[in-house]
Amino acid sequence: MAGENLAHLDTTGFLTLKVTESADRLSVQLHRPEVKNAIDQQMVDELHAVCTYLESTPKILILSGTPGDPENRAKGIFASGADIAQLRMRRRDDALAGINSGIFNRIAKLPMPVIAALDGYALGGGAELAYAADFRIGTADLRMGNPETNLGIMAAAGATWRLKELVGEPLAKEILLAGKVLRGDDCLRVGLITELVEPAELMPAAHALADRIGAQDPLAVRISKAVFHAPREAHPMIDTLAQGMLFESQAKFDRMAEFLDRKKK
Repeated sequence: MAGENLAHLDTTGFLTLKVTESADRLSVQLHRPEVKNAIDQQMVDELHAVCTYLESTPKILILSGTPGDPENRAKGIFASGADIAQLRMRRRDDALAGINSGIFNRIAKLPMPVIAALDGYALGGGAELAYAADFRIGTADLRMGNPETNLGIMAAAGATWRLKELVGEPLAKEILLAGKVLRGDDCLRVGLITELVEPAELMPAAHALADRIGAQDPLAVRISKAVFHAPREAHPMIDTLAQGMLFESQAKFDRMAEFLDRKKK
């Protein structure tokens, strides 16, 4: 998809993320296992660096957490939430700065699709990071929810509106106002994840989905994602204009010619 692109993300100085890069995708593993991958300012800064790179070098992003270790009976974990030690010290001006909401919104708006591979806890800010992805794949051990009101705050990094769009108002209110935590099978049943797999199959499933995305025309994928997230009042005009752009792309002519050639055989 981006085979000619020789650029690579510079991860020098990264302390909280493990990054693996290939021609068409970037795999980013949250890595603060000692605090259950709590999202701190360092992780936010590193995620911003990832976004800066992907905004200029569009690739599929796969987000994951710490994998489980069956030998030690240790379960996997995506992210337990924002770092409470840092969160406790934040005041009004910190809230107004939108530290987590800013990075999650930036991730949601990346040019190419974002896949969240979810195992274990995805709570609070960890859940809101997952909500910002385009696709979510999970395991039976997944525990997803927003317990912020139990800590005297609210889920202010996207859950109050993204979650309603994803699962509907009644369930979203039960999660946000009553502290309901969903298990992996619950998440599948309500459509919060699209696939339930064994922990050992989580990353292969995420890469298989990335392979399917990668088989599409990258420009068509980018434009389709942008149009999908456009406000309702922009449709249908934005669809028409975007299609006009794609009708002139060389990939459209090449791919349609290949399709017609295959039909002749």
